[in-house]
Amino acid sequence: MAISFTVTARDPGGRARAGTITTERGEIRTPAFLPVGTAATVKGVWPSQLEEMGYECVLSNTYHLYLRPGHERIFRLGGIHRFMGWNRLVLTDSGGYQVFSLSSLRTVSDEEVTFRSHIDGSRHVLSPELAVGIQEALGSDIRMVLDECVEYPAGRKEVEEAVRRTAAWAHRSLAVSRREEGGLFGIVQGGMSPDLRRRSVEEICALPFPGFAIGGVSVGEGKELQRETVDYTAPLLPAEKPRYLMGVGTPEDILFAVSRGVDLFDCVLPTRNARNGMLFTSTGPMSIRQARYADDSRPPDEACDCATCRIFSRAYLRHLHLQNEILSSMALTTHNLHYYKRWMERIREAISVGNFGSIVKESLGSRGE
Repeated sequence: MAISFTVTARDPGGRARAGTITTERGEIRTPAFLPVGTAATVKGVWPSQLEEMGYECVLSNTYHLYLRPGHERIFRLGGIHRFMGWNRLVLTDSGGYQVFSLSSLRTVSDEEVTFRSHIDGSRHVLSPELAVGIQEALGSDIRMVLDECVEYPAGRKEVEEAVRRTAAWAHRSLAVSRREEGGLFGIVQGGMSPDLRRRSVEEICALPFPGFAIGGVSVGEGKELQRETVDYTAPLLPAEKPRYLMGVGTPEDILFAVSRGVDLFDCVLPTRNARNGMLFTSTGPMSIRQARYADDSRPPDEACDCATCRIFSRAYLRHLHLQNEILSSMALTTHNLHYYKRWMERIREAISVGNFGSIVKESLGSRGE
């Protein structure tokens, strides 16, 4: 497949690595965070702003784009990049997580998933083959196989079934994938059981995918169990291929996973939290709606050079948020995405110069926990 991965630096004291994912459209410097643009838009920012921040790839969603406006329409309009005005890379997930989250509206069988649209209740069928076909019509650069994700807690039999089904669907996905166009990643499941995680790794990583993802975390298991699962699973994935942790997370979650050898991340936190008035700052999370900021003329983060921090005060941003002004979402989202991008740059630089351990110790403690 038209994707390659090169490791350019390693943490001498651990598993963290910096590298480059190369595709036909361009490159992603890793470790990297992908802003979530579910419906072919990262809410609150222009594509050009993301480019100016230095983002090289965004995530969009197969399930949502299939329902509205439809992958055939996007194909007719020139593909997802042209459709959304984004010239860099796009990763599309398969819709597996959305199927999981809509448990009351779907039925899963070995053959396919039958579900009701959350928009109008219409009936649809999603198979591994269709999930690949949708993503190929969209023209994304990195695509994900359809997998079965189970929530926590789940019984062992249910998790075993999901592992078995995910492997079978991975085989079917590869069989229909047009390898010359984009790269299809495999996804590892297994719940929180180490033996089922290992089994899933063995089954999925035996297939010729150019990259692999850890799925089925951040599904209700709590921080400690999530990190235990990542700590166990990541080193089992092939070292010569990119590792992608799906749907995680906070800056500290990302740092922990990088220390275990993970390369790619996506999460709605920076954009969703911004719309809810929460900022990530160099001194910790900040809820801008708090009354103590009503007369505060300082920028939200005095150590930040983003447009929001250069222009606006805490008092003004609080005013915008309480008034439900659109500019509030735009300004807070700009800051949070800027913060995440600079965080990833700091991590990459630390790995490259052999200073990664100092960030881990400062942010996670001496044991990296």
